[in-house]
Amino acid sequence: MAESDGLITIGVLARASGLTPSALRFYDDCGLLVPARVDPLTGYRYYTAAQRERAVSIRRLRAIEVPLDAISEILSGDAERAERLLDEHVDELRRRALEAERVAKSLKQTLGACSTDDRVTLPAALLAEAFEQVRAAAARNREIPVLAGILVEASGNSMTLTATDRYRLSTRTVVTQEREGDWSLVLDTGDLPPTIAWLRRLDDITATPTDCGLLLAGAGVERYCQLIDAPFPDYRAVLSTLAPVRTRVLTPRTPLLTLLETSSPTVRFEIDQNGLTLTDSTRRHRLPATVTGADITLSFEVTTLLPAVHAALGPDLMLDLAAPDHPVVLRSATDGDLTTLAMPTRH
Repeated sequence: MAESDGLITIGVLARASGLTPSALRFYDDCGLLVPARVDPLTGYRYYTAAQRERAVSIRRLRAIEVPLDAISEILSGDAERAERLLDEHVDELRRRALEAERVAKSLKQTLGACSTDDRVTLPAALLAEAFEQVRAAAARNREIPVLAGILVEASGNSMTLTATDRYRLSTRTVVTQEREGDWSLVLDTGDLPPTIAWLRRLDDITATPTDCGLLLAGAGVERYCQLIDAPFPDYRAVLSTLAPVRTRVLTPRTPLLTLLETSSPTVRFEIDQNGLTLTDSTRRHRLPATVTGADITLSFEVTTLLPAVHAALGPDLMLDLAAPDHPVVLRSATDGDLTTLAMPTRH
């Protein structure tokens, strides 16, 4: 018996190495693990006990998908080359894993998008403009995470974007070119700046809600915007309970913006039939304004009012006021579908 010569059968080696006999025959045929002896009459293959270690190494290398030619070089006895080949193979596995992750993520988004007919198409620049205007009212901190988001709602032939930090509220409605389904989600504003810049370079954009976020697609490129999984405040209830307007002011936007950008932290507005007077800790400035209704005096934190004025478009700004301690509604006279609420401060 060959075993008496210190040799073991292919079955014994298979059990000892974790390989199947057919795999061992394959590695013999390709020259990777040649038996120590083959019986010329029966064709039985016999191996030495030392070949078990090589067989185990082959099994482990094949388990991490090392090619056969690389296995041969790794087991050739050159340790330095073996280490280099293993490092190169691991790098390739890592690259393939990252590519697989990217493809899987894209497919999940596509499958999520395909699982619903909900989507809207609209001019990309219009969406960028709306994002830019509304995000000024989103919270800068994450104390209440949902307040750092923008509520996106699609219904009818329009999309409405809304943000609030409790001191300001901005809502903008844009008309869509195509729309399928009614949906809403809360978009995280953290990754919006590069997305807004990208949108400005495109013509049209398709927005599709998925389980993982909002998928924006245009010009053959896709961008995925993260969501905030939390209920958004009922802003419509806030708008519906606003007190009746007692005073309306129409004033040039640029002079007001310039003054606010150079003002102290708190500014005081004195409004009467002659116009608008803005006072801070160092100066008093009269602005031209058309005033309808009662005289009123109120104050604002510049950090609350400035972003609202900055986001407005057009040369003129309209302010609707109810009382010194009620939210002020700001509208752009040439862009009436943008509405912003700013809360005055005590003075």
